[in-house]
Amino acid sequence: MKATAIAVRTQMDAFEAPATLLRTNQPDGFDCPGCAWPDKEHKSTFQFCENGAKAVTWEATTKRVTPAFLAANTVSSLLAKSDFELEGYGRLTHPLVYDRDSDTLRPVAWEQAFARIGEILRGLQPDEVEFYTSGRASNEAAWAVPAVCPRVWH
Repeated sequence: MKATAIAVRTQMDAFEAPATLLRTNQPDGFDCPGCAWPDKEHKSTFQFCENGAKAVTWEATTKRVTPAFLAANTVSSLLAKSDFELEGYGRLTHPLVYDRDSDTLRPVAWEQAFARIGEILRGLQPDEVEFYTSGRASNEAAWAVPAVCPRVWH
């Protein structure tokens, strides 16, 4: 419980945290991002483990990595940090491109990001590309990738 309390205190709004955690793996809630525990037929108040509670707090964090933060930190300096340190800065708020001259990431519009991704993918053959979502992606998001990817080349 101590690790869960620390994660809640450092990542989430204290008033929203209990309601968010109590919706984890509930019929009217959401599936835990860290496991396959959900059992919609057997509802109980706490349907998550300590690691699940921490995963929910990390996903629901109020911390944000802003364009100002990215302008003030070079990619080289960020590469020197641990995954844990990087996670502690919060969620990305914009699609990003690398600026080689300043060694920083800068925000771009979603339309520009998708256009650039499409341009690069259309220049490749299907057997030249591999897709990876995330170990923390939802089942729906993980399902969407192989469903959408073949359409890039048709």
